[in-house]
Amino acid sequence: MTKRLVRVMNTAFRDGFQSVYGARVRTADFLPALEASVAAGFTHFEAGGGARYQALYLYCQEDAFDMMDAFRATTGPAANLQTLARGVNVVGLDSQSSDVIDLHARLFVKHGMTTIRNFDALNDVRNLSFSGRRIHEAGLRHEVVIALMELPPGCEGAHTPEFYMQTLEAILDDGVPFDSICFKDASGTAVPSKVYETIRLARRRLGPDVHIRLHTHETAGVSVAAYRAALDAGADGIDLAMAPVSGGTSQPDFVVMWHALRGTDYVLGNEREEEIEVDRVVEAEAVFKEGMRSYFLPPEATAVEPLIPYSPMPGGALTANTQMMRDAGTLEQFPAVIRAMSEVVKKGGFGSSVTPVSQFYFQQAYNNVVLGPWKRIAEGYGKMVLGYFGKTPVPPDPDVVALASAQLRLEPTTRDPREINDADPAKGIETAKRLLVENALPVTDESIFIVSALKEKGIAFLQGERPDGVRKIAKAPAAAAAAPTPAARPGAAAPAAGAAPSAFTIELGGRSYEVSLGEGRATIDGREVEYAIRESSARGAGEGGATATAEKPAAPTGAGELVRAELAGQVLRIEVKEGDRVAEGDLLLVLEALKMEIEVRAPLAGRVRSVLVAASQSIASGDGLVEIAP
Repeated sequence: MTKRLVRVMNTAFRDGFQSVYGARVRTADFLPALEASVAAGFTHFEAGGGARYQALYLYCQEDAFDMMDAFRATTGPAANLQTLARGVNVVGLDSQSSDVIDLHARLFVKHGMTTIRNFDALNDVRNLSFSGRRIHEAGLRHEVVIALMELPPGCEGAHTPEFYMQTLEAILDDGVPFDSICFKDASGTAVPSKVYETIRLARRRLGPDVHIRLHTHETAGVSVAAYRAALDAGADGIDLAMAPVSGGTSQPDFVVMWHALRGTDYVLGNEREEEIEVDRVVEAEAVFKEGMRSYFLPPEATAVEPLIPYSPMPGGALTANTQMMRDAGTLEQFPAVIRAMSEVVKKGGFGSSVTPVSQFYFQQAYNNVVLGPWKRIAEGYGKMVLGYFGKTPVPPDPDVVALASAQLRLEPTTRDPREINDADPAKGIETAKRLLVENALPVTDESIFIVSALKEKGIAFLQGERPDGVRKIAKAPAAAAAAPTPAARPGAAAPAAGAAPSAFTIELGGRSYEVSLGEGRATIDGREVEYAIRESSARGAGEGGATATAEKPAAPTGAGELVRAELAGQVLRIEVKEGDRVAEGDLLLVLEALKMEIEVRAPLAGRVRSVLVAASQSIASGDGLVEIAP
């Protein structure tokens, strides 16, 4: 039997991390597994980009450029190291101006990358054109993407083989240079028969020499069938992960795909045209499992979700959202939000459910569940239906467009998103330089890009504010059956031998929390934090105890109207202070919830009597934020 070699990219160290751990993995913990993967025969790795870029700054206390340097040093000079970019968004939290898009390509070359896979969730070729040219001109390989998904049942109008071929023709007509093409299904919902027909048509159009590959996820349970369909249609390569970050919300495991292809003429190999030995992959997976042993593995990350075909949620976003809902104490709402996504997709213009559109869908579905159907248009979703991120595959629902226009105070547009960004004084290299100088920070290409991509969070990182958001399992103390006792000093938490267990279910404010206590570290619903227990100086007003001396936000006076939080989240910025005069609609503060920046505006004109929260404070739905007296 003549063997046909299938080129494999190992996605474990980027998409695997994002799909399973919300991208929150420290470099030192995975480098041994990366080294073992090289020894197993892999030559093509996904090494960064996507949410893995910002997660290192926001949660892992690391610089993404340092991570890329370490990745290259571990794999050696010959490996094909690939990152993921979102067209005009590149790897930022927002879409970028032309000069930042150019800087992205130049920096990723500088820090050892080989290939950039470049996608646009709306399949708007305008968003791929300039970014693709900058990638190519920087000396990188450009893998251009056509984004796939299956529409919810009962929908039609896009996401057919014919629609994907129209996108391919638009790419070819534009003339954007590319070295390979990827059909990327972030939600894993594309029907295998459509995958087959799409790639069959693409192969016929592109000829035998263009490298075509499929990327999918196991979230809907059909990834192996989709990969087999793609190979039978003429694809050259597929993306696979390794345990413990394979299957479920991630890509299928290398060993699983190897097993599925046994008895066929397909073999899984590398870019040196060598077959990868499955036994050596199993050995590398053992190293990987050991390195990840202390990380919290959310149960939904390893499961197939039957509702995903109705509400296409990418694996890389699903666990990030469930973890944030755990943090906010709202995880019980997740099934309702997933169900609500179906209507949001139907009315949103059928953008592919991949970052940032997948997050727009989820945010709007969350608003519809928590606040009531279409009561609050999420900013990203609203801007999408209004055209600020590009042209959606089909026109969005006109009533939703009207709501978005009224609530966001924006008119619909057909302008090129990059032109809008270039005209925005808040974006671009010069703006980033000014912010760096104002904060007495070094001005380098790297620092400019960090600030452009992450805004004030980039400034905070460069100033040394590096919160620990890695979710690890708290190690049990040496005496397994131990409970904490009052510590002699702040920061110490000593377990007492022979006491009660160190794992608890705590009911607080109507919510349940799973808590385990270790040596100075606690795990709360999978999120690791430091803790200390000490004698309290405040024993209650009736006992004459001293009150806490820590500085607190003001208490409500009762003389004004309370502005309350509609969603659980964290206070990002406070725009007013006590005594300020505000008009109805003025911005009071900005909350952050589920990757959204939520503006809280004054419901009436008056004077600010008290600000009841502080920056970075976590708040629950219904908490008072600001008190305004008419």
